[in-house]
Amino acid sequence: MIVITNPTAVRNEISIIHSLFENGLELLHIRKPDYSEAEMVSFLTAIGSDSSKQLVLHSHHHLADYFGINRLHSPKDVKKIVNPIFSTSTHSIAEFNALEENYSYAFLSPVYPSISKQGYTSTENHLEAIKERSNFNTKLVALGGISAENIAETLKKGFDEVALLGTIWNSTNTLENFKKCQQIVHSF
Repeated sequence: MIVITNPTAVRNEISIIHSLFENGLELLHIRKPDYSEAEMVSFLTAIGSDSSKQLVLHSHHHLADYFGINRLHSPKDVKKIVNPIFSTSTHSIAEFNALEENYSYAFLSPVYPSISKQGYTSTENHLEAIKERSNFNTKLVALGGISAENIAETLKKGFDEVALLGTIWNSTNTLENFKKCQQIVHSF
C-alpha cells in the first residue's frame, strides 16, 4: 500500500508521516508540486534519512542522491541515481499497456471519484477496463477515490496495489484510517 503526501502542507504532517512509517507504511510518494527546492530540502530533512529507501520523489529529482533516495516518479534526469526504481502515472488502460518496461509500477487514476479533488473523475471505467490489461511487466496501482470501503473490490478486480491520498489526509483520524486500510490490503 502506497501513501501519497497531500500536495500542500498539512498540520503535524511530519509527525503523521513518522507514525505511518512506525505502523508499517511501505512507500511514501512525496508529491509537493509547489514546493521550492529549499522547502523540499527542509521537508525531506524533517522526515529523516531512516526512511529514505521508502520515499519516492515526484519533483526535485536532483535531490535524490543527496538524500539517499533511489525511487523517482516520472523522472526527467537520472544521471546520478544508483539502482533507480521508476514509477509513473497513467489515466487509461491503453496508456498503461503502452508503458516501456523500465517502470516498476504505474498509477491508473482516478479509479473512483477523487476524495481530494472535488469533481475529478475518469471518462473510462477503470474497474471494467482492467480486463484489457496486457502489460504484466509493470505493477498496476489503483489511485483516486481509494478508501477502506472500496479497497477489497479494487484488488479483487485485478489491481496489484492501491495508493491512498485523500482518504488519509482528509481523515479526522489519519492513523486509524491508515491501519484500517492496511488491514484490508494485508487480507489479500
